[in-house]
Amino acid sequence: MVHAPVHIEVPTEEYWRKQIKCQYACPVNTDARGYVRAIAQGDFQSAYLIARGPNPLASICGRVCGAPCEAACRRSAVDDAVSIRALKRFVTEKFGPESFDKETLKPIELIKRVLLGGQSRECSGQEEIQSLGGDLDSIKRLKADGVRVAIIGSGPAGLAAAHDLALLGYRPTVFEMEPVPAGMLAVGIPEYRLPRDLIRAEVEVIRSLGVEFICNTQVGKDISLEEIRNRFKATVVAVGAKKSRTIPLPGGEGPGVIGGVEFLRDVALCRNESESESNALGRNVVVIGGGNVAYDVSRTVVRQIGYDVSRSALRQTNVGTVHLCCLESIEEMPADDVEILEGHDEGVQLHASLGPHEIIRDDQGAVRAISFKRCTRVFDESGRFAPQFDESDITTLEADTVVWAIGQQSELSFLSQAGDIRRDDLGRVEWNQETLQTSALDVFLAGDIAYGPRLLIDAVASGKKCARSIHAILSGERLQTSFQYVHLNLPDYMRERDYEKIPRSHPAALDAEERKTSQTAIVEQGYEESIAMSEACRCLDCGVNTIFDSEKCILCGGCADVCPELCLQLVSCDRLIGQDDLDALLVDRYGDVDLSEMSAIVKDEDKCIRCALCAQRCPVGAITMERFGFTGQWVQASH
Repeated sequence: MVHAPVHIEVPTEEYWRKQIKCQYACPVNTDARGYVRAIAQGDFQSAYLIARGPNPLASICGRVCGAPCEAACRRSAVDDAVSIRALKRFVTEKFGPESFDKETLKPIELIKRVLLGGQSRECSGQEEIQSLGGDLDSIKRLKADGVRVAIIGSGPAGLAAAHDLALLGYRPTVFEMEPVPAGMLAVGIPEYRLPRDLIRAEVEVIRSLGVEFICNTQVGKDISLEEIRNRFKATVVAVGAKKSRTIPLPGGEGPGVIGGVEFLRDVALCRNESESESNALGRNVVVIGGGNVAYDVSRTVVRQIGYDVSRSALRQTNVGTVHLCCLESIEEMPADDVEILEGHDEGVQLHASLGPHEIIRDDQGAVRAISFKRCTRVFDESGRFAPQFDESDITTLEADTVVWAIGQQSELSFLSQAGDIRRDDLGRVEWNQETLQTSALDVFLAGDIAYGPRLLIDAVASGKKCARSIHAILSGERLQTSFQYVHLNLPDYMRERDYEKIPRSHPAALDAEERKTSQTAIVEQGYEESIAMSEACRCLDCGVNTIFDSEKCILCGGCADVCPELCLQLVSCDRLIGQDDLDALLVDRYGDVDLSEMSAIVKDEDKCIRCALCAQRCPVGAITMERFGFTGQWVQASH
């Protein structure tokens, strides 16, 4: 019988880090496993400290993060991923700035708490506050005369850059064109998802570090980029993508056609009809787009129905029907499943696989309908965006208002003032991906302007990286990454009873009829303590690994027999296929031997649920459960 080859990977330190999939997937390296397991053990304050350590916007992320950690969660191979984002919200509500009693606890106390409480973390990346050189002495230096750095834009990238620069001893000043700080967090995310009090609390912590916010100030209009550069040692451009994309259509120019981002901004700032006549809504509203922003727009429009004009003139009482039309099929839509389901419950009428064809106007120029052609394919065989249409299959919907929500772009006209900032043929700013510098070496990019629209947590990571780059350049100290690793034997390792059988607990949602009559009624509800702990128990604790001692193993196969997930198998060594390091390992350990005469235990990491039954079954103690831990930090070295 011919046996199939077995592809293996020889474990390295990087291999063990990758096993903690949630943390490895997080752009700021948050130890999600760490805080989830702390919740399971009832240690909620430690859970908060772990979540907050690398992330200055942890409370906000607990509400609206795209949660790449959940997408990577190993538990999804068993049933469903752990509800990591909702668990973060659970602990931030208990210990984050939104929980502060403003009379007794100042925001700066949170930073001190994080600094003092983070010394015993098992898996801390280089994004932690401590790795910035922060300690209690740095807190005392915050009011000192540090080097001044300007930040244009106070969205997640700008806030993260300001936070870390302040901890490094700089004096950041943030310029924001809106009347409130936080950029698109405050004017682009509906309040039913992200409470404004929470945003203000998060910003106040950053302000308490000595960061100055100057709002109602548009660079290029109220102040020039040249003036900013003359006043500050370095300038971070983190303006985000605040302008809606459109595509040219017959009838597309004129009243009744608006941008989704601009519409959300007007609602957030309570602009009335006289201030923004172009955003007045008709009875039949058609939203074009298939992502989360399209649903933010659609669900915000739905909420207009429950309002009286006297309460807010923007919210029109004659709004009746909200249609959402997108190129993608339902299976291909980029919007989160929960957005689609909750939008449906609220009355959003979804029309998939339709591409806009023409906006039809009457003799007075008012929008009366919009026609679509059937989309037969969105992506080509290689996965590139290349839609195809059936021009003969036309769908027409009545419409008084059409809202674009197909993407966003940055407004960069103010950069034209600077002749030393180069742009490419497409108008994009040229920048160094390592240092984040533009061709003007004192001007840096962060967030969407650099990478294009990505997740909130990606913008936070970009802002933090920008802060480190500025520090390295202005201080003359090169920053290098250093990691220390440890494997700790856990002789008494145990798991919660029936943890592998616990189904995912989805956060409860406010009743659809109640929530769609209010722009401020929070849709997703937080976990109660018992539910949070139960959900946290579902975590497979991927920092724990089964370690095999080949000197003790007698190849009895008992471990493979008892494994409930069938993730272990005994194979002949001549079936093993790997990289060069496998051959080197075998030769180094066994010399020139006949591999067919040797056997190995091979483990499928994706299937392992860390139950420890193999270790308990082993008659010679060749298997141990060991926790992998690491500490990452930035080490400063002179140029």
